[in-house]
Amino acid sequence: MKRVYVSTCAGMAAMAALLAGCDADAGTAPERAHPAVEAQVTGGELSPAEELLVQRAEQLMVKECMEEAGFSYWAGVLPTPDDLRGGGYVLTDAAWAKRNGYGSRVRERLQRLQRDDPNHAYANALPEHERARYAKALEGDSSDGVVTAELPGGGTVGIPRDSCLSDAKGRLYGDFQTWYRADKTVTHLARLYAAEVIEDGRTATALEAWSACMREAGHDYADPPSVRAGLPSLTEGLTTAKAFAVENGLAVTEARCATRTPLAATLRALTAEYRSPLLAEYGDDVAAHRRMGLAALARAEDITGATA
Repeated sequence: MKRVYVSTCAGMAAMAALLAGCDADAGTAPERAHPAVEAQVTGGELSPAEELLVQRAEQLMVKECMEEAGFSYWAGVLPTPDDLRGGGYVLTDAAWAKRNGYGSRVRERLQRLQRDDPNHAYANALPEHERARYAKALEGDSSDGVVTAELPGGGTVGIPRDSCLSDAKGRLYGDFQTWYRADKTVTHLARLYAAEVIEDGRTATALEAWSACMREAGHDYADPPSVRAGLPSLTEGLTTAKAFAVENGLAVTEARCATRTPLAATLRALTAEYRSPLLAEYGDDVAAHRRMGLAALARAEDITGATA
């Protein structure tokens, strides 16, 4: 099913932190703000467990909508809260790294979930005209109207106004158009300051200390992205178990060096420094995002009969 506009499928993406536990890509991840950095915009947002509860409710509402349109639809298996702790510039949680390395097994598991989604097989088995009708019911058609959002720093994204996905979000968040615009603003703010954080001289100084810590442990790397870039050559030809052991060892060392040197604290401080004026500039959207997220969580608890 070809997608003309950016889809907001109920799925596996969560806003990633600059200081994170992994580097997971959940399949339909948000566009990255910087080649090596994704940043959490502000506090007060839903926790990973709460976001997953909202996504579960969204899936149930999409299922109801699709069945009303005459199609079968399955609410799929969602990742765990631990799976969503990812996307950052540097690892800082050694315990998470010890369990997951850089998240390769997490990514593989989420990719399997996506690949084995029964909705894909069901849609592909439909006759062509029914497959088109299925796609329109699920994701909408731009010819029927589009909700657009201007992104901080320039650019516009849009999504069909009428679909089971937009209907579910509208019912959860209260107003789909307002939520879409606030969500796109909040999740794209990071690109306005992420590069500045990494290019700041204070980061360079902190990276020197981190790199020295890594060298003392037997790993000569200038920065965290270079570790991930070099990992494939280190694990090439190894068994799965041995490759993960290499990944695991590097990830744990990276996280320990991030917290034993000024790197983690420096990145946190610079993130707050560069983020603060943007939060003031886009305060209305940030406040709407928080408010509507909490409202969606309350509705999700009613729909699912569960709490995060």
